[in-house]
Amino acid sequence: MCDFTNPQPGEISLAHNGVLFLDELPEFKRTVLEVMRQPLEERRVTISRAKLSIDFPANFMLIASMNPCPCGYYNHPEKECVCGPGVVQRYLNKVSGPLLDRIDLHVEVTPVTFDQMTETRRSENSQDIQLRVEKARKQQAARFHEFSDIHSNAMMPSQMVKDICRIDQAGLSLLKTAMERLGLSARAYDRILKVARTIADLAGAEEIRIEHLAEAIQYRSLDREGWAG
Repeated sequence: MCDFTNPQPGEISLAHNGVLFLDELPEFKRTVLEVMRQPLEERRVTISRAKLSIDFPANFMLIASMNPCPCGYYNHPEKECVCGPGVVQRYLNKVSGPLLDRIDLHVEVTPVTFDQMTETRRSENSQDIQLRVEKARKQQAARFHEFSDIHSNAMMPSQMVKDICRIDQAGLSLLKTAMERLGLSARAYDRILKVARTIADLAGAEEIRIEHLAEAIQYRSLDREGWAG
């Protein structure tokens, strides 16, 4: 990545304004994964040496994949997991809660059944999705046009989230219940609101409705207490 005399940008900075994809996330050393916590939060990497300190830009989108357990069948609807007692928890614990806290979307991908593969119902095509995403991005660009360092909902600081991502009393009640039942952190609270605002943008809605908030909460499944059972 870099030496002690001449620091060089590593993979995180090389992914600036792009995507960093990490396959088999728990197979990375935990110390390596924990290094990403600062750049995910501050969008920069700081390298300090005795004679100098250097900041490298690190505004990247992190995408990671992982199996649910070493054998790959934990929570599988048809096949039985063969991992021994405690093995699943130790495997999942390789990814810390504070790191998961900084990842906006947690999506569990279940196997596709034969009936799903053979059904004839048409899904939304890629062109329509692209147009919807482009429209939402334009809406966010207009929202933050006065701020040179903010270009999307994900980049909002905490105070701005409170100002922009307002929800009604029903939404507050739903979010409070989710926070208490799932044991979510204060950082997860902000991220739920940002995701809900983005879902509303994609739906062309001016306000965050309760269905947008409920969908955003569903994407926080892995950072709840006891998420591996």
